Amino acid sequence: MANPPISYAKDIKPLFRAKDVNSMKKVFDLTSYDDVLKFSDAILGKLSAGAMPCDGAWPEEQVALFRQWIEDGRKP
Repeated sequence: MANPPISYAKDIKPLFRAKDVNSMKKVFDLTSYDDVLKFSDAILGKLSAGAMPCDGAWPEEQVALFRQWIEDGRKP
């Protein structure tokens, strides 16, 4: 049985902590599917480089999940 598609609402949005949302709110809204969709490639670049979030890199599993969400079509 295939895995269900990765979705922003179920899988990605919960990865962003309140402090992440607050620190990025002047640039874009991490709680907004439209904003994360628009900036997803830039966000992935920062996550992959360990430059986001600012207080320490995500575990590789979370970066891989975000990358897979993009590759799977960035579903809401």
